[in-house]
Amino acid sequence: MRIAYFINSVEGGGAQSPLPIIVHALQKAGAEVRVFALTRRNGKAIPRLAAQGVEPVVRDGGQTDHFAALGWIKEQAHEWKADAIWTSLTRATLLGQIAGAKLRLPVVSWQHNAFLKPWNERLLKWRAGKSVFWVADSAQVADLTRERLGVAPEDLVTWPIFAADLQAPQSSAWKQGEVLRLGSLGRLHPAKGYDILIDALATLKARGFVPPTPYRIEIAGSGQDETALRQRAQEFGIDNLEFTGFADDPAQFLAGLHLYLQPSRREGFCIAAHEAMQAGLPVIVSRTGEMPYTVDNPAYGRTFAVGSATSLADALQDLLSRPDQLHAMGIAVRDRVRERFSKERFDEIGAHCVERLRAL
Repeated sequence: MRIAYFINSVEGGGAQSPLPIIVHALQKAGAEVRVFALTRRNGKAIPRLAAQGVEPVVRDGGQTDHFAALGWIKEQAHEWKADAIWTSLTRATLLGQIAGAKLRLPVVSWQHNAFLKPWNERLLKWRAGKSVFWVADSAQVADLTRERLGVAPEDLVTWPIFAADLQAPQSSAWKQGEVLRLGSLGRLHPAKGYDILIDALATLKARGFVPPTPYRIEIAGSGQDETALRQRAQEFGIDNLEFTGFADDPAQFLAGLHLYLQPSRREGFCIAAHEAMQAGLPVIVSRTGEMPYTVDNPAYGRTFAVGSATSLADALQDLLSRPDQLHAMGIAVRDRVRERFSKERFDEIGAHCVERLRAL
């Protein structure tokens, strides 16, 4: 079984994290897998992928040259003698479905997005039957895929795109006299909700809240909203918030924190938040995607209403007031993640997918 795995790009970010473990799970089940990217974009995912044994074939093209991209998909799948095409995200999926029909190859498609642009949703719903089965990256996305794309339950596999790494670097307990370190990993994009975080910090300031220890927040990421976010923080006089750019080593970044924040407006699984929990960090997360399914107990952190700066401010005020309790909360949620997302379970679902393809 040779699986040609087509992704949109090799841009750096959360999407680079699960790809190697997905590929390795399919390989462990006996499939040969090669990853192909339709465009490079910033290419920051390539070194991390290569370090984990995944060498993607990257097309020299852009994001809108769809006819050229379709021709390339057909050419690569044919020359590599693929037995199946696997796709991720809307562009790769729609083009991969067309290529699969032309080559008479079965197509399997991921759904990662809790949010789809209206036109993309219509196209995917129209083409839903062109994939032999769909894979959802979280319980919420599985529900949404059945609801909005009309995919039948028997044609949908839920495969959470995270397997706990027992060797991941671990955070340390806050010590008296230390600055409390908070942080977040994510693109500087409206979906990640960093403007909501700034508004929550402004709310705390307006309340006159003074925590028992000084704290600072680092946001590791890059993107289109950086200038606007910096200006917003400056206007509110928020001077303990730093934008530190793309994190080349996210695991070490997380291990240097005491508390993790994910103020997203929308998520699917949210790899970054789960990697933070894996590192032994308590979290404050919005109730979107898989996050509230995992953080279902106040012993693990806090959840807050999506888009509500006031609700986020309340959660921040609560946990900033108890820095000496954060590490114990982090250990509890780390154990929760290790149990809920074991590597064994991850590999079992990958093997099930390969067997479904073999049975066609």
